[in-house]
Amino acid sequence: MTDQTPRPTLLPANSSALERALDIGFGTLLDRIAPPFPELMNPSATPVAFLPYLAADRGVAEWSTDAPEAEKRLTVELAWPTARQAGTRKALENAAKGLQLRPEVRAWYEQTPPGEPYSFSVRAFSEQPYSEEIDARLDRRLADAKSERDVLSVSVGLSAFGSHVIGAATFCGELTTVYPVFLEGLETSGEAFMAAGLYTVETSTIYPQGA
Repeated sequence: MTDQTPRPTLLPANSSALERALDIGFGTLLDRIAPPFPELMNPSATPVAFLPYLAADRGVAEWSTDAPEAEKRLTVELAWPTARQAGTRKALENAAKGLQLRPEVRAWYEQTPPGEPYSFSVRAFSEQPYSEEIDARLDRRLADAKSERDVLSVSVGLSAFGSHVIGAATFCGELTTVYPVFLEGLETSGEAFMAAGLYTVETSTIYPQGA
């Protein structure tokens, strides 16, 4: 059964029958294809090969082709929030988080003593090996995330997490020695008996007198 439902078309009114037939045929083929855009535009679900194009679409300025896949996906995911909140504390934190760092940002008025106005102290902690390349990438990302008047002081530290177990054992024992009871002034007395016995046996043999 042929579907007679009219389809939207971009063909002009004077299009030929062949052009209209091709338009309907290609339209039917396209309807069989599931739209790939929801998955392609999702940083956590898009194929790895498409990540650079998605990063370019979202305006990522700092990109490394040698970065781990998890870092690339996180960078693309944080691109728009960082751009929307540029010049704020959240943007500085996102700039460091995109490199899989754990940031700690303190504004000038939160420091003791207070720092210079419009200055920020950014401390980033890394649980992975840190290099000069990552340090330079962090500086570029922070420069894009801060406002023009902000002055940043950046420091990086290495952090490690683990489980600590503290155990102790105690052995309690009691040693008791029992001595004979001795009461002062107490005397004991009794009778002593001695006995002996002797049993003697003598055997005699008598032979008859010979002739």
